Amino acid sequence: MTVYVVQPGDTVDSIAAAQGVSISSIIYNNQLSYPYPLAVGQALLLTLPEPSYGREIRSGGYAYPFINRWVLEQSLPYLSDLYIFSYGFTTEGELVPPWADDSDLISAAKTFGTAPILTLTPFGPDGRFSNYLITTVINNPAAVENLIANLEATILEKGFEGVDIDFEFILAQDRLPFVSFVRRVREAVNALGYPVSVALAPKTSDDQKGLLYEGKDYAQLGEAADYVLLMTYEWGYKYGPPLAVAPINQVRRVVEYALTRIPPEKIHLGIPNYGYDWTLPFEQGTSEARTLGNIEARQLAINYGVNIQFDEVAASPFFRYESEGATHEVWFEDVRSMEAKFALVNEYNLRGIGIWQIMELFRGMYLLLADRFTISK
Repeated sequence: MTVYVVQPGDTVDSIAAAQGVSISSIIYNNQLSYPYPLAVGQALLLTLPEPSYGREIRSGGYAYPFINRWVLEQSLPYLSDLYIFSYGFTTEGELVPPWADDSDLISAAKTFGTAPILTLTPFGPDGRFSNYLITTVINNPAAVENLIANLEATILEKGFEGVDIDFEFILAQDRLPFVSFVRRVREAVNALGYPVSVALAPKTSDDQKGLLYEGKDYAQLGEAADYVLLMTYEWGYKYGPPLAVAPINQVRRVVEYALTRIPPEKIHLGIPNYGYDWTLPFEQGTSEARTLGNIEARQLAINYGVNIQFDEVAASPFFRYESEGATHEVWFEDVRSMEAKFALVNEYNLRGIGIWQIMELFRGMYLLLADRFTISK
């Protein structure tokens, strides 16, 4: 497959004729809506006669239990693993299931040969990551063993095929206890025949300051878990200034640091499947960006008749538009930005990718992924 960037005067018909591809494939690949308007600067994924399947990788995607069934079934053929988000726990180590039943997700995943993975998160009563909950449990051997017993029982009862540990805002003093916790969970889950992964905040040095980073020891967690996910996104985020969500220059820095501490065959690269719409001017502490899907972002540019630009350093698309007297700035992902991320996975021979999240269908991402790699099942 190849990427084509829309030029002034282009139409779906003219592109199809010039590139020697079918009109229907352009519409399908890129989720175009009738009457198929295009934005100048829009990236289109074109199907060429011969696929270029590459080396085998693992691909995973996170989903909430309330995901649209059609979106789920469109996504599962391209996923090795489905990370079901999420299971919590109490200070005594009792497991707290998602508020919506996840049985259908588990069943659907298995139907497509995709491994359903239990995602474990330390959410407090307010729905936010709780370092109080983390420190209370991982420093209490009885609570740890109770939590592990509950994980084992749930894996066997519901048919999960692995555990993903997504703990954030770990206190610096809990750095080593967290490593021990991951190692203990891995021992138990491996005994059932399944892997354990751990999500890592995007560090670039051992001593990086900040609550997101100080409790995560890349080297020791890389050893303790079967594999890791680098959460290489959220440079541009809901409460920050307009930026690319996952600028490739910053993502590369994280990968290159991680490789000094963790073997490439244990690393998954985090892939964002969303963008943000900021209202300008940005005011720290007051402004809040709107989260939007990549297809929705592209459609905004079409609706407002603005060109989509591309930041070559960040390898990310963006644009501005005017609405109700206010200027908006949008950063999102397209097949060009995905191409850059997949190239990084290939360049460093990483084990695979993890997509946050798959609640909105971005077909071009999956088609490009399947063209560039062989997806392990």
